[in-house]
Amino acid sequence: MNQDKLNALAGFFGIHTAYNDFDGNLVQTSVETQLAFLKANGLHLDNEAAVDEALRDHVEAEKERWFPRELITGTGFDYQCNFGLGARWHIELDEGLSAEVRSQYPSSALSGIADTHISLPPLPSGIHELVCEVGGRIETVTIITAPLRAPSIEDLIGKSRVWGVTAPLYGFRSSRNSGLGDFEDLARFSEYVGQLGGAFVGINPVHALGFTDPYAISPYSPTHRGFINTQHIALDQFSGMPDLPEVHALLQAVETQWTELRASEQLRYNDHRICHNAALRDLYSLFLIHAGSESKGALKAFRASRGSYLERFALYEAISDQYGTDWHRWPVPYRDRHEDAIKEARERFAARIDFHIWLQWIASVQLGDAQQRARGDKGLGLYLDLAVGARRGGGESWCEHDSVAQGVSLGAPPDQLGPDGQNWGLVAYAPKKLAANKYKSLRNIYRSAMAYAGVLRVDHVLGLNRSFWIPDGGIPGAYVSQPLDVFLAILSIEADASQTAVIGEDLGLVPEGFREAVQSHGVYGYSVLQYEKWADGTFKHPNELREFSLAGFSTHDTPTLKGFISGCDIKWRDRIRGLEAPSASALEYRQQEVKALATLDPDASTHGDLSFDHLFTTIHSALASSPVAMIAVQLDDILAQEEAQNLPGTIDQHPNWRRKCALELEELPKDPAFDAVASMMRENGRSLNE
Repeated sequence: MNQDKLNALAGFFGIHTAYNDFDGNLVQTSVETQLAFLKANGLHLDNEAAVDEALRDHVEAEKERWFPRELITGTGFDYQCNFGLGARWHIELDEGLSAEVRSQYPSSALSGIADTHISLPPLPSGIHELVCEVGGRIETVTIITAPLRAPSIEDLIGKSRVWGVTAPLYGFRSSRNSGLGDFEDLARFSEYVGQLGGAFVGINPVHALGFTDPYAISPYSPTHRGFINTQHIALDQFSGMPDLPEVHALLQAVETQWTELRASEQLRYNDHRICHNAALRDLYSLFLIHAGSESKGALKAFRASRGSYLERFALYEAISDQYGTDWHRWPVPYRDRHEDAIKEARERFAARIDFHIWLQWIASVQLGDAQQRARGDKGLGLYLDLAVGARRGGGESWCEHDSVAQGVSLGAPPDQLGPDGQNWGLVAYAPKKLAANKYKSLRNIYRSAMAYAGVLRVDHVLGLNRSFWIPDGGIPGAYVSQPLDVFLAILSIEADASQTAVIGEDLGLVPEGFREAVQSHGVYGYSVLQYEKWADGTFKHPNELREFSLAGFSTHDTPTLKGFISGCDIKWRDRIRGLEAPSASALEYRQQEVKALATLDPDASTHGDLSFDHLFTTIHSALASSPVAMIAVQLDDILAQEEAQNLPGTIDQHPNWRRKCALELEELPKDPAFDAVASMMRENGRSLNE
């Protein structure tokens, strides 16, 4: 097969012909990898003739266009196109715009006849189509009209320096939940943090994990990022029904099970799912009988507002109830979405579809209530997390199949931490497929994630620039370019519409100029102090971190402060490797790091104090006094917990995502550590209570 032709075709689809590995060595992308990636884009290239045909259909066809495929413009600004050719043109506005917005743009303002240039009028935010006709030829240009920047926290609440607490929602203990943290726990905890002067509460992703999936634990491996994890529904805070004795009887009947699950030291996900799902089904039955017209009207309005996007997901969940959560194993007609089979499934599973739509409505009402209570009068509210992707056999890849790259997974190339590379088993979106669908899948993901967030963290924001795909069948992976400017524009559109500040998790090997490009669109950076070092290995002082960022000492993927001091993560990894004793050199190096952290205290006489209490105060005082926009304090650090929530690179060897909070929510105000943190933040001008 002609390599030059294959390279040209691969380049059109953003496939890199080579990349530099962690050690700087050039790794060539193999022919097998190129073919696998082209197949992921819908091309089946069995011979030279097929390659020639694909070149004509894509590369040559693109060169023959008279007008560009896409155009990015600024919201509210006119735009002078550098093309025209005397075309008769008109603009078809984004179909998602309201009638009120559309009325401001009469057809006369959205059409014309060009000379050498097309002069576009100021347009509203959205993705529009410019239809050009000249010489009997019609070409369409996608116009992505976006605000210049996503909202800043100062735009949203009038304050440029704030603080908040990050916590694992699943791990909340309370005297009333069902053994797993729920949205009422979240609302109450957020209200408490707000009383302390905190502007936000950050939690793990709450994307849908799959109603019946017994193995779904990790919040970073959801079934669909556009929908909500119904396991967090608070059963005792139900909306939509009168105060019925039947509901009280139902809750009382399951109280023994909840008490047992609450008492468990680690989360028992599957036991919880079985009990929780059964209670939800019973409550739905009561809803159908007793709900009033107002509640049923609200459900109907929710269903209509989410449209086909919600209907597809509910259909996926309904089929999953019958045939399992991995759609690759479904009967072929359902797996391949045959039109007649899908029509039959909608009729066959109509009652189940209704149930799953009701679940999403209840979850959205409760999460929305948590956001309102978290925001209060002057805060940002919830700081939610958008996972990198969804698992490949789940709802997102089935529902959005027209935009998904088939036969590949997202991952990472080999590096020092993962010598064999990492296969995350997550869905990859194909840039050309996304563009062909006007980025609807991506917009829906962003819109859904921002709907209940004052702040949204985009995990692995580097994936907006390029992503590492790994083909099935043991074929080596390689990088694929993503349209960064387009993705950032879409982020700005959705962030402005929902009034959400955006953080880009930009840790790792960052291409030169990437952080500046992202920040120019109003996306905050992300700094984890234990990773922030100069080239000589010394820690950066918080004053030297990026001002336009969120900073903290630890995250769910790192050791807690107490675990950092003790080397808990080192001991875990050595234990997993089968070593009889932890690496002395690694622990010695860690102690040098701990001593370096102590020097953040301006009082040199205390540098020898390596106790947890002293280091906690030293680190968070330095963070609080810094010019960094947002400071996040992890709940586990406030409560002096040693074990981490997650040990990256492990599944069952470490109790990932199973740890519970050390105290019940009702007990937290009794811990003086919270008042100490609040005072620290208030003294440094970060409190909302000033």
